[in-house]
Amino acid sequence: MSTWPGQTLAASRLHQMIVEQMQDALIVADAEGTIRVWNRGAEVLFGFAAAEAIGSGLDLLVPPRFRQAHDHGFRQAIATGHLRTEGRVLTTRSNHKNGCRLYVDFSFSLLKDPRGQVVGVVAVARDATARHLEEVAHRLQASVA
Repeated sequence: MSTWPGQTLAASRLHQMIVEQMQDALIVADAEGTIRVWNRGAEVLFGFAAAEAIGSGLDLLVPPRFRQAHDHGFRQAIATGHLRTEGRVLTTRSNHKNGCRLYVDFSFSLLKDPRGQVVGVVAVARDATARHLEEVAHRLQASVA
């Protein structure tokens, strides 16, 4: 479920149960962009087992055409300690292991140590594919009418 260099991320069994049993995907990456936490919800949503995801880079989730912008935003958030998307849910394209088109609602938070230093990023994600495709179909219908 989780690894974090030099630390035990899930300090108690209760924390482990919460992370594993939540329906939404929970992903935690360290400041270098290495995935350290990948729960069951992430396995279901993205199709990658925890053993495949943990230790991988965030490129696992980011489609190639978005990687440059993602990497820039990630580095900027780590360096400044501020997220451009703080407090908002962002719907974006993501990768699924089987290659299918996936739209995901993400919310992000910076993970800071007791001194306020950014040590990683936390993302909670939910499948938004059906909703997104319905919105696109509605817009297309409206433009034809």
